[in-house]
Amino acid sequence: MKLDESTIEKRLLHLPEWDYYDDAIHAEFEFENFKDCFSAMSRIAFECEALNHHPDWSNVYNVLKISLSTHDAGGVTDKDFKLAQAIENIVVPEDE
Repeated sequence: MKLDESTIEKRLLHLPEWDYYDDAIHAEFEFENFKDCFSAMSRIAFECEALNHHPDWSNVYNVLKISLSTHDAGGVTDKDFKLAQAIENIVVPEDE
């Protein structure tokens, strides 16, 4: 079920790296180098398969841009927030 904008904005308070626009939540992550970025993408891919939910993403050298929305719902749903949290757990070191 598609979430309304106020619900999305409240949930994003727990995901400061993410922004909401164009009916999707978006984040950009920068890594030390291409290898570290690609490694994170590989780990994210396993989460995507486990959740059966897949991002629109792009990678240029050490930068990964991710957009999440649920296409069949026409916007952002719980699935997107579950995947965003899984991505955060992968790319943001615990000691930060």
